[in-house]
Amino acid sequence: MKHSNVVPQLTPPAHDSRGSAGSAGLPTDVVSEQAKRIVLFAGTSAFMWTFGLTMDAVVLPAMIGRQAPRSAITMEVFAAGVTIAVFLFLRFVHMTAHSKCGAGMWVLLLNAALVTLFDIYNLSLFEAAIGLPSWTAVLILASAMIMPTTPRRTLIGSLIAASMGPVAMGLAYLAGRPVLSPGVTLALYLPNFIWAVIATLPAKMFHTLGRQIREARELGSYELVEQLGAGGMGTVWRARHRLLARDAAVKLVKPEALGDTDSAAQSQLRRFEREAQATALLQSQHSIRLFDFGTTQDGSFYYVMELLDGRDLESLIKEFGPLPPERAMYLLAQICHSLAEAHARGMVHRDIKPANIFVCRMGLEFDFVKVLDFGLVQTRRHDPSTAVTETLATAQQLIGTPAYMAPEMILGRDDVDRRADVYAIGCVAFYLLTGTRVFQDGNQMQVLVDHVHSEPVPPSHRLGRPLPREVDSFVLDCLRKNPDDRPRDAAELLARIASYHLAGQWTAAHARTWWQARLPELAAPLGARDLVQTNG
Repeated sequence: MKHSNVVPQLTPPAHDSRGSAGSAGLPTDVVSEQAKRIVLFAGTSAFMWTFGLTMDAVVLPAMIGRQAPRSAITMEVFAAGVTIAVFLFLRFVHMTAHSKCGAGMWVLLLNAALVTLFDIYNLSLFEAAIGLPSWTAVLILASAMIMPTTPRRTLIGSLIAASMGPVAMGLAYLAGRPVLSPGVTLALYLPNFIWAVIATLPAKMFHTLGRQIREARELGSYELVEQLGAGGMGTVWRARHRLLARDAAVKLVKPEALGDTDSAAQSQLRRFEREAQATALLQSQHSIRLFDFGTTQDGSFYYVMELLDGRDLESLIKEFGPLPPERAMYLLAQICHSLAEAHARGMVHRDIKPANIFVCRMGLEFDFVKVLDFGLVQTRRHDPSTAVTETLATAQQLIGTPAYMAPEMILGRDDVDRRADVYAIGCVAFYLLTGTRVFQDGNQMQVLVDHVHSEPVPPSHRLGRPLPREVDSFVLDCLRKNPDDRPRDAAELLARIASYHLAGQWTAAHARTWWQARLPELAAPLGARDLVQTNG
């Protein structure tokens, strides 16, 4: 088993491993959230300038008869217009999250410049604020709290913002304009420099957070980009190889899911390691490809697999309904192609079900099947004198999914072989053709009893309309209670499907048209999709 000793790079590989300057090396998913806050910061500043303008130009004159200086109104109109334009630009113009984070510092400096101009043109109002926090100080602290940037950049940006007031006052003096006395100027501007130094503290927190998250996601040469899903055993992430820029799926099994005791944890680790080894043996293009596996420093187990664009058959049928028989046979042929190799290697999958079969887009091909999750794979020795059944689940567990389990598995027989997968393929075929399970009445126990004792109806009866006779026969032959009455393995099923000539009636053009009409986001031209993924 491989062990990770390399800190993953959590920014796109084309960038420096420490992350872009505006993102402080934070993971991409965290940076995306921070970019939203940059837009919020720009919107808040636009609101504050607009609110101040409304109060000075409308509310206060109407309610208490106090008139703000014309210069103040003019500056507020100008500042409100500029900040609204900046907000709209950041909100609606397409930019990457890293670019927005980099623009955040410029939003701070723009607002600091506007505040400085307001103060210079309204000295009496500015002088009256002695002893109160200045708006520049508020801007410095607020930006430091939400800007995912380095402490050095925070300090530089904050010092520039704090320096704008004294520099502007000096330029006004040289231009012969009225200015405040040196003592008043010092009292008003010195606190801004103090706050500029203090602002490096939250920036340091973000910087440390980025490093901790990177270390927590230590997965060799792969960087975790975004979480795709979560379950009881752990999480699934979209990841990218830091050198090859190749996307992958990482299945991360958390340590607490391995077991309460050391022996249980070791047993589970052997199970996951065996799954990875079994998957790596398979060379069929319709079996999921495994790139890497190992353990992290915190004891989590992970697999790195190819990332697929598509849907599992469970969700596909639930959303779009039963498939025409020619398409069902087209997909079943690919499932059998994967399992035929596994069976030839002496493996039994034991958990064939729609949720473990992924229909995806693979390059220019659509309706490309990948069989997943060989986690319950069973290998039988070919030498009868040393026959040993090695399974990846303990003998006390019910192995498999009840709705797709062969009778011999339910009964706990020790001679379960590849014909159990044949039975499961029949159940999957029934689901594809009808949108329903073979046995679906009652609770889980009743379903198990029905698989052992009840005869299934032909798919055409459940569907309520005729199907080709050979399709009904294919499904019912797979669902025979006695394993000896079923086809012997997936290779035989593949040969039968080929003899029906139904799968050939579902063409690449049919598949492409279906995807373009129902899953257009996955059927977009490759160049456009690659551009979106690169910028995203």
